[in-house]
Order: sequence, then C-alpha cells, then structure tokens
Amino acid sequence: MYSFEQLKVFITVCETGSFSAAARKLKRAQSGVSQAISNLEIAINQELFNRDKNTPVLTDNGKALLPIAKSILHQQKYFDQKIESLSKEYEHEIVIAVDESVMSADFLNILTPLADKYPITHFDIITTSTFDVEQLVRSGKAQAGIVYADGELKVDMDFFLLGQARFLTVSSPNHELAKLTKVQDADLKRYRQCVHRSAEQKELWFSYGISSMLWYANTHQTLVELVHQGIGWANVPELLVKELISQGKIIALPVTHEYNGWLTPVGCLVSRSHQSGPVLASLIDALQLHHFSHDSWKVRS
Repeated sequence: MYSFEQLKVFITVCETGSFSAAARKLKRAQSGVSQAISNLEIAINQELFNRDKNTPVLTDNGKALLPIAKSILHQQKYFDQKIESLSKEYEHEIVIAVDESVMSADFLNILTPLADKYPITHFDIITTSTFDVEQLVRSGKAQAGIVYADGELKVDMDFFLLGQARFLTVSSPNHELAKLTKVQDADLKRYRQCVHRSAEQKELWFSYGISSMLWYANTHQTLVELVHQGIGWANVPELLVKELISQGKIIALPVTHEYNGWLTPVGCLVSRSHQSGPVLASLIDALQLHHFSHDSWKVRS
C-alpha cells in the first residue's frame, strides 16, 4: 500500500524536475527519494518515471496519476487542518487581512456590531495587497481575508464571493491622454504607467504594466497620488477616485475596450487552520449579509 509520504515525494520530484532537487527541497538523502519512488511504483504496479536519461521523465501513466496524487494530498492537508482547528479553544483573537484599496468606512461598519457582541475578542485588521492577504490566510496568520479574486480554485482555503469592484483608467486633467476623445491600447503604451505591485513584485492580473515607462507602488492610494501629480496614468478602484473625479482633479479616460471601467470580483478567503467559532462565523455572516443587502462592492453599469 502506498503512503502519503510517497505521494509527497512523487509530487516534489515532478515539481523540482529531478531526484536530487527533490532531495534538497525535502531535506532528505537522494537515495531516500529514489527509494520512495521505487516503493511507490511497486505498490501501485506502475512505472512513474522513465530513467533512461539523467533527468527523470514522467511516463504517460505518471502524467495521468500526478493530478490525482495532488488531490489526495490536498484532501489529507484539509483533514489535518480541520483536526487541528477542532482541538483549539474558543477564539480570543480574530485577524482580518484586507486589500488596502477595499478598506473603507462601509467595511468598518460591518465590523462595528461585533465589538459589542464579542467584547473580549481582540480584532486585528491588517491592510496590505491582495497577494499578501492571500499568503496571510494561507499561512494561518489571518482567519479571513478580503481580496480581488482571480478565479482560481483555492484548495487550501475556503472562499465566497462578496461582489464586484469597478476599476477605472485615470489620468490628470492636464495629461496628454486627457485630450483624446477615445483612448486605445497603443495610446496608453506611449505614456508612463503607474502600476500596483506587491512587495514581492507581483502585479494584479487585470492592471499589469503595458507601457515601456513604468512607476510602481504597493498601494492604490499612492497610485492615485502619482496620477494627481501628473506622473502618469493608472488603473485604480473607482471607490478611491470618485470624489477626485467629481472635483475635476482626476479624469476617467475613455478607454475603448473598457469604456465603463473594468469589473473585478471581490471575495473573502477563510482559513482552514482556525476553529470556526462564533466570532468568525458572525464575521462571515455579516459579510454575506452586506453582500446581499448593500452595494458598496457591487458596482453596476
């Protein structure tokens, strides 16, 4: 019978490309990695790798079994996380990580009733980029996180949709792009772009750099300030620039492929490493109720 450990070694070899690299990642002897793969092949009576060359190459059967092996390990991890969470005591602290551009008075209003309902629970609110929020929830450092959703299935976290946020392409009223009645991709590429990028240099999938001239910032608020100063154009949440647009300090550019802006999903990630106690359950209920009852994140044409 094969073991979870053998499956882990199998997956690691596939991800790293060799037995030696897998051994380094797993901090094991290369002979131990090789033996684990051999034992797995014996247990399932299938050849997983072609070893004719120096670098192991997945066989067709190995390719077929790899996604199933990954699924089995994900389920095992989920099972272990649930066991761990069930053994923990009542929640004394709730850590909520929020994409900095989503933070608003409306969001804080959702949390306000929880202060009276759970007076002895400490609430820790962290504002950072979507990528950092996801990592905080994945590592168990935050119980919940509000992010811009990329549509990918999160196998190690739970997820539910909150709504949508509109992003606008904006510039200073004095910018050359502001003189155009229609703005094409080619026009945008000619001028400096201010791009949101996390501390790990990750760019959002819907607002990445397309210009040959780029300035970066890790908060959308900084991007708004850069645009206001005339440094360049940027894609920013409508929530942050509504007032500035109404005052004529920033303008929304008439981009042909997204004339009314770009809608992107906003969702909530929930850690599986923590006990789903009454405080976290109330927070999730409040977020879901807000989604159905209000329109702060649901911006429609």
